Amino acid sequence: MTMRIGRAIEAMLRGYRVARLGWNGKNMWIALQEPDENSKMTLPYVYMKTAKDELVPWLCSQSDLLATDWITVDDKGRMVQFDDAT
Repeated sequence: MTMRIGRAIEAMLRGYRVARLGWNGKNMWIALQEPDENSKMTLPYVYMKTAKDELVPWLCSQSDLLATDWITVDDKGRMVQFDDAT
C-alpha cells in the first residue's frame, strides 16, 4: 500500500524505513536517526541508503514531498507492511 509523506514520516517515527516507488535506484531507503550519547548530532535527522550502498544525510525534494508512492521497506529495500495501528 502506498502513502503520502505524512504517513511515511509517521512510519519512520515508529522505526520503519521508507522509500518511493518512483526512485530510480534499487534498494534505496530513508530512515530516522535518533542521536545517542556517542553521536556528534544532537537532534534527530533523516538519512538515506543509496543505490551504491552508502549512507548519507537526506533532504526532501519538491517531488518527494508531494509524492503519493511512499512505501515501508526492510533493510534490503523489500516492501513490508506498515502497521500503523500501534
